[in-house]
Amino acid sequence: MSHFLAPQIVLLKNGTDTSQGKGQLISNMNACQAVGEILRTTLGPHGMDKLIHEGRQVTISNDGATILKLLNIVHPAAKTLVDISRSQDDEVGDGTTSVTILACEFMRNSKEFVEEGMHPRVIIKGYRAAADLALARIKELAVDITGNSESERRGMLIKCASTALNSKLISHHKGFFSEMVTDAVLSLDDDLDLAMVGVKKASGGAVNDSLLVEGVAFKKTFSYAGFEQQPKKFLNPKILLLNVELELKAEKENAEVRVKSTKEYQDIVDAEWKIIYDKLDKIVQTGAKIVLSRLAIGDLATQYFADRDIFCAGRVPQEDMNRVSRAVGGAVQSSVVNIPADALGACGLFEEKSFGNERFNLFKECSHAKTASIIIRGGSEQFMEETERSLHDSIMIVRRAIKYPSAVAGGGAIEMELSRYLRDQAKQIQGKQQLVMNAFAKSLEVIPRVLCDNAGFDSTDVLYKLRARHAEGDAGRWFGVDITTGGVCDTWEKFVWEPALVRLNAIAAATEATCLILSIDETITNPKYEAAAPGAPGMPGGMMGM
Repeated sequence: MSHFLAPQIVLLKNGTDTSQGKGQLISNMNACQAVGEILRTTLGPHGMDKLIHEGRQVTISNDGATILKLLNIVHPAAKTLVDISRSQDDEVGDGTTSVTILACEFMRNSKEFVEEGMHPRVIIKGYRAAADLALARIKELAVDITGNSESERRGMLIKCASTALNSKLISHHKGFFSEMVTDAVLSLDDDLDLAMVGVKKASGGAVNDSLLVEGVAFKKTFSYAGFEQQPKKFLNPKILLLNVELELKAEKENAEVRVKSTKEYQDIVDAEWKIIYDKLDKIVQTGAKIVLSRLAIGDLATQYFADRDIFCAGRVPQEDMNRVSRAVGGAVQSSVVNIPADALGACGLFEEKSFGNERFNLFKECSHAKTASIIIRGGSEQFMEETERSLHDSIMIVRRAIKYPSAVAGGGAIEMELSRYLRDQAKQIQGKQQLVMNAFAKSLEVIPRVLCDNAGFDSTDVLYKLRARHAEGDAGRWFGVDITTGGVCDTWEKFVWEPALVRLNAIAAATEATCLILSIDETITNPKYEAAAPGAPGMPGGMMGM
C-alpha cells in the first residue's frame, strides 16, 4: 500500500513574517498603549513636557501631534495613533493628546473582551453605537457662544483661547496671549485663512514683550551696501512685487566669447550694464517706493534705489511674499516690461523696526486683505518654538469657535457627563452590547483621571466626587476637576471652555482608530528582495511540492 504525503505549498516569499489570531490583536493593542503611556503625562495644565533630542535639534514640547511626529514610530499598528493626532491637529488644532489617550483607553478596556473570546466585530459594533450616542449627546449639551454684542463675543472667544493655553508652556501668560490670539483672528477677513496670521520669532526680551502687528511683518532680508541709505518709513507707498533677479551675473564657466579688440570687449561689458540699468529705470518709472523680490537684488541695484529714495528687499521668503501680495493687493511680476498700474499694491504705512537683535519690515493699514502678525519674544530658541506651537493651537481653537460657535465645559466635565449618560443608556440594551457600552463609558473617565494624576491629586477620590455630582442630573452637568484645589468645581462657571468640535472630533477619531485596530487579525511583513532559495532557482519562496 503506497503512502502519499500531502503537498506543501508556499505562496509567500522566503523570510515573510506572518502573525495572526488573538495574540496578534493583543500585541497591536499593547503597542498602541505603549505610545499612549508616553503621552499620558503631558495632559492638562500640570502635564509634563518631553525633550526629544535628534542630532543637533532639541525639541521641548507637550503637544501630542508634535511628540508623535518626532518619535518616528515604526510599529505599523501604532502608526494609526500618529494619523489620528495629525488629523485632530489639522481639523481642530487642539486635543491631540486627548484623542491619543482616549484611543489607548478604548483598546485597554476592550482587551479583556478579546482575551475572554468575544469576537472583535461585536466589540466594534458596540463601540460605534456608543460613539454615535456620545456625539449626539455632545451636540445636545453644547452651549451657543455667539454672544449678543461684539464685546461679549470677544470675551467668550478669549475664554476658549485661554482654555487651549492652560496646558501649554506659556500657561502663566495665558491672559496676555489669549487676548492677542483673539484680536489676531478677529482682525482677519470672513474666510479666516490661517495663512494670513504670521508668527515670527525675535530672540531676547521677556515673553511679555511679544506683540501683535495688524499687518504683515517679516524679518529684514540679506542686504548689500547702500541699504542703510534707503528710507525706512513711507506713508501710503506704492509697492512692486517681483520675481526678477536684479544683479550682474557672472558668465558661466563654459561660456566663450571671442573678441578681436578691447573695444569689442568693452561693448560686451557695456551691454550687460545697459540691460540691468534698463530694468532699474523701468522699475523707477512705475512710481513704486517699495520693491520686493523673491530673487536677489544686488549691490548695484540697492545703491541705485537708495539714490532715488526707494526701499528694496531681495530674497523675500515665498510665504511672506504671498502674504504681502494678498494684503497690499499687488501681483508678483516676472518681468519689468510693461508693468500695469493695477499690478502695484499699496498700504497706509511702511516702516522698519528693531526687536532685540532682529530688524523687521512692517506693512500696516493694508486695505486689500486683512492680516495680522504675532512677533514672539523669548530667551531661548526652544522656548519660542514651543510658544509658536502653543499659539497655533490657540489660533485654531478661536477660528473653530467663530465658525462653529458652540462650546462645552472642559476639565473632564463633558467626559464624565457622557460616561454617566452612556451607562444609563446601556441599561436599556440586552446582551454583550451592554458590556461593551459600559466599557466605552468607563474609558471616557480616563481624561479626568489623568488630569488628577498629572497634578498629583488622588484621582480615585476625585472621580467618586464627580460621579456623585453628575448623578444629580442637570445641576451637576458641568462639574469637572478643579485643578487648583484638587477637588471638583463647575468648570463652566470657572470659564474652562472648549469648542464642542474638539470633543466631537476626538471621540470620533479615537473610536475609528480603535475599531481599525480591532478589525486586524493578521499582520504580514514582506522581506526585502532576496536571492532565490536553494532548491528553487528563480523562484524565491515559489511553489514547492512533494
